[in-house]
Amino acid sequence: MENIVIIDDDPAIQMLLKRTLASRGYEVTVAGNGADGLAQVQALHPAMVICDWVMPKMNGLEVCRHVKSLPELATTFFILLTSKGSVEDRVEGLDAGADDFLCKPIEMFELEARIRSGLRLYQLNNDLKRQKQLIEAELAEAADYVCSLLPEPSPYPPLIVDMRFIPSSQLGGDSFDYYWLDDQYAVMYLLDVSGHGLRAALPSVSVLNLLRSQALKQVDYRKPSQVLAGLNEIFQMTARNDKYFTIWYGVYNQRKRQLTYASAGHPPAILISPQRGGAIATFPLKTPGFPVGMFPDVEYEEAVCTVAAQSSLYLFSDGIYEIPQHNGEIWGIDPFIGQLETYHRQRERNLDDIIQVVRTLARKPDFDDDLSLLEIRFAH
Repeated sequence: MENIVIIDDDPAIQMLLKRTLASRGYEVTVAGNGADGLAQVQALHPAMVICDWVMPKMNGLEVCRHVKSLPELATTFFILLTSKGSVEDRVEGLDAGADDFLCKPIEMFELEARIRSGLRLYQLNNDLKRQKQLIEAELAEAADYVCSLLPEPSPYPPLIVDMRFIPSSQLGGDSFDYYWLDDQYAVMYLLDVSGHGLRAALPSVSVLNLLRSQALKQVDYRKPSQVLAGLNEIFQMTARNDKYFTIWYGVYNQRKRQLTYASAGHPPAILISPQRGGAIATFPLKTPGFPVGMFPDVEYEEAVCTVAAQSSLYLFSDGIYEIPQHNGEIWGIDPFIGQLETYHRQRERNLDDIIQVVRTLARKPDFDDDLSLLEIRFAH
């Protein structure tokens, strides 16, 4: 049977409520003041609190605010006993977190009805809380699975690769990969599926597995435009599937030091190369093209650039720079590129430095979108 805590400084009210509710089979705990009552509530985690509004030292509103501020008591149903009947008083009680009111003098049939109604809501809220916890556990498991599919860093030349992947609180659709097609050509890409949750994560994983197994038919994986066209043919949006994704896909020819790339609605990759006198040059690498799945029969364009020794290529999703600021603006890609340039000038580089900057700007532990960052250093 559910536990009910009664908090009232009137012994007669205490006795009346305790006797009535105990006779109905409820477990009843009584406290004579707000401080003692709050301590009982924190210790017992009851289903319901029936609390007098007007009490010395700590009144019912203060008790209610304390109770509702504690996550472990969020579902506890709180009834304020009051002789106050004005709309303003009720608004004040609701703002404090009260779930219901009971006017003095207490009418016992009304009391029992409100208790039954409150306990039904308490049970419903608890069921919803458990369902939420199960969903969060499943999303965390899915995020772990996505992380397990992503590549490991590579500390050895000719390509020194590092990466960071931080799933959002809702799990999104980022994924990335790099690998050698043969001893001459290396593939690198990063994609971002629209939306959040498992419906975004599943297409992302499918693309990663499809590209890694080179299962696209009649596609030369050394030709980024063909790869994107092949993906666009397979992952078309339908009435039952509204997901599309952006992607940047590049192929590096080690012998010629050439990078061939194509993009489908994705932020540009950033190539930073050394110049004479210790200067650097920044090259945004992007080609026009609709996101994959948005329209059929899209032709994707390629571009080619030469990669100087000691250059670095940065691939990322928009979650790393679409950070809301105090003034309501978004941090934006240009300040992020400036941060990459600052980072690139450091003698000792660690991607955690960039992540820390983004966390500081976000001002909260969890991000609203997946955050992905891939760094590829061309050693020689």
